[in-house]
Amino acid sequence: MKILAFTDIHLSSIALNKIKSKIKMENPDLLVCAGDLTIFEQGLDIVLSKLSKLKKKILLIHGNHETEALTRRICKEYNNLVFIHKNFYKYDECLFLGYGGGGFSLREPRFYLTGRKFRKIIKKNYDKKIVFITHAPPYGTKVDLIVGEHCGNKTYRDFIAKNKVDLYICGHLHENFNKKDNLKKTLIVNPGPYGKIIKI
Repeated sequence: MKILAFTDIHLSSIALNKIKSKIKMENPDLLVCAGDLTIFEQGLDIVLSKLSKLKKKILLIHGNHETEALTRRICKEYNNLVFIHKNFYKYDECLFLGYGGGGFSLREPRFYLTGRKFRKIIKKNYDKKIVFITHAPPYGTKVDLIVGEHCGNKTYRDFIAKNKVDLYICGHLHENFNKKDNLKKTLIVNPGPYGKIIKI
């Protein structure tokens, strides 16, 4: 399966054009967005409309620049935009789990209930490839390292350390666009705003 992942486009027409070009060249099965489509929700309806016109199924979460409520409401207007915050989506041999928002805390207490739900879903789908999507990066990897200090989320790191997660897609830290790392068997990727093709 071929995924085109992207994050933090912040209304950039250059990023949208790059993503459109990669769709034409690579013909991915699915697109995944790890949040921050806008600058404090300005133009969220416009950018989601443009994404819908790419005519690909797009799984997305909100970042720290969008609210859950507005992103969810606008996504409902389009058949190919799937808002997966606190939810999951199955596509062929893959199971996608999403948790949006945040980006500035070392711990995410609100994730614990969702994490328990996700653990049960993973156990029921152990034969599938598991893809976990958050806006904030997990703690202690190359994708959360800023000026020699780690600033990612320890709750997310604990989750992927204790559960089967094959691919972790995140964003938030612009300094780490296009970086990747591994935590045990989990590939962790910040695909950046221009998008990255990932085969899983």
